[in-house]
Amino acid sequence: VGVPRCGASLHELNKALRIELNANANCVWQIQRNANQTIRLIFSYFKFAPSSSCKTESITIYDGPSTKSPVLGQVCNDTDAVPVLQSSSDSLTFLITTNSVAFTRNFFVFYYFFSPEKKVENCGGQLTGPNGTFTSPNYPKPYPEFTYCVWHIRTAKNSKINLRFQDFFLELDQNCQFDFAAVYDGLTTNTGLIGKVCGRAQPTFESSSNVMTVVLSTDYANSYRGFSAQYTSTPLPGPVEPNTFLTCSSDRMKIVLSKSYLASLGHNETHLQLNDPSCHPVVTGSVIFSFPLASCGTTKKDDGQSITYTNIISLSATGGIITRQKSIQIIAKCKMENNSTVEAIYITKNNIIQNTTSVGRYNVSISFYDSDSFSKPVLQSPYYVDLNQTLFAQVSLHSSDPNLLVFVDTCIASPQPDFGSLTYDLIRSGCNKDDTVVTYPPLEHYGRFKFNAFRFLQSFPSVYLQCDILICDSNNANSRCTEGCISRQKRAISSYMWKTNTIVGPIRLKRDLRSADHSESLAKADAEETPNLQQYSFYTLSFVVLISNIIIVVAVILKYHIKCQAGYGYQKIQSS
Repeated sequence: VGVPRCGASLHELNKALRIELNANANCVWQIQRNANQTIRLIFSYFKFAPSSSCKTESITIYDGPSTKSPVLGQVCNDTDAVPVLQSSSDSLTFLITTNSVAFTRNFFVFYYFFSPEKKVENCGGQLTGPNGTFTSPNYPKPYPEFTYCVWHIRTAKNSKINLRFQDFFLELDQNCQFDFAAVYDGLTTNTGLIGKVCGRAQPTFESSSNVMTVVLSTDYANSYRGFSAQYTSTPLPGPVEPNTFLTCSSDRMKIVLSKSYLASLGHNETHLQLNDPSCHPVVTGSVIFSFPLASCGTTKKDDGQSITYTNIISLSATGGIITRQKSIQIIAKCKMENNSTVEAIYITKNNIIQNTTSVGRYNVSISFYDSDSFSKPVLQSPYYVDLNQTLFAQVSLHSSDPNLLVFVDTCIASPQPDFGSLTYDLIRSGCNKDDTVVTYPPLEHYGRFKFNAFRFLQSFPSVYLQCDILICDSNNANSRCTEGCISRQKRAISSYMWKTNTIVGPIRLKRDLRSADHSESLAKADAEETPNLQQYSFYTLSFVVLISNIIIVVAVILKYHIKCQAGYGYQKIQSS
């Protein structure tokens, strides 16, 4: 294992690096070799300064020989997966930058060159039955070196997955830096890490939905028999209707949450707080927050045409050190215009929008589709896309009234689900503000447009869309929905029946799919390590006793050949 101080040029076929950095580091490692092969780079352990962010401290990986090459991914303090990245050629570069905080950062990374066309038998795949089994390659014989296998498990809708490793033996290490299995709550390996394990154990894991991903990664030494795993599925309880209500007046905001809905999220009224934690709800049959617009940490945003007041209810467990519950936020918005008020409330779990309720007369939703035929909606969330890929969005009005027409008035993008900071206009007052936006003519209950995927600068990983929707009477030939792009002055006298708001997201780049890890094992994995270490210590003690007995026998034999009794010593075997 090399210990480069700050950067290096690496040409070996494979190498492991233990890196230690202090404050204000800016170090570049370049991996390159004339091998006509691909590089796999694994950050199996990392520890940044506490409370650091991606803006101040990160590892940036570039797909090429320099930091001017395309960005392949980024690893930060809040990365929630084991970062495994793959180059498109025989060169790769990574840059580690640290902030000014006095703290010793530690990283363990290893890489190897490999040929993608060379497949390992019984390594990964799709598992779709209600239950099943799978094993590591060569099981029960030692698994191959430089192996990376991914199993995707998908069971019936409205079920969850229980995974049990019946037999498990990987190389033992306190931080699982060398050989490890990683389990994810979902179909991707970039986020949702449930646990990372190694050594000897019989770990079990449970998903929150009907999808789970299992990864096996091995290095170049110390192969053992691997694992045999079994999964089963069990039905999830029926969904509980959100039962969330928002009322906006000229000076107050009122949010009502049902206790049954909070319970379905795994929380109760004691777990709730607004932007200002000193503002408490009134708890009766429901949980009610009612407060003046200018209080309780409510943010105000004026775009010149409307004023939007936003507050966020955060749901978090209290009284412990760790949690395995997802981060949940309820975002409430009151958007005031000179002739209307739009009330919107929506739920996010780990920054992924779950459902939107536009409080008012009409129910409107927005979805992405895979083509301009708008026949097949994209169901995955986050929606992973390529940079500059054409995205097709459709706004749908859910109404039985055939005499209504939908018009997409304004759509903005933001890197945050509350749209409180940086925003970018795609459509404004019916006018396309981005060069790639194309709007389709209004079609009864549908408003459609397309645009090319982009990312925000400053390393924001996600893009969210928020659209203002106008609903008009289709019998009115002069309604706002038929006018298209108009100026702000003309817009003030345009006629429409109702205005509402809808939100979708996040959109993320495909290259981020494999750019994540939270380096330290979860408490579950830590608990499993304890018997592993005890068993390892038992083997070590047995080995020492065996060696001691052999030395004693040899000493007895030598005693007949030499007059002086031979002394012997031993050195304690260092544990990993």
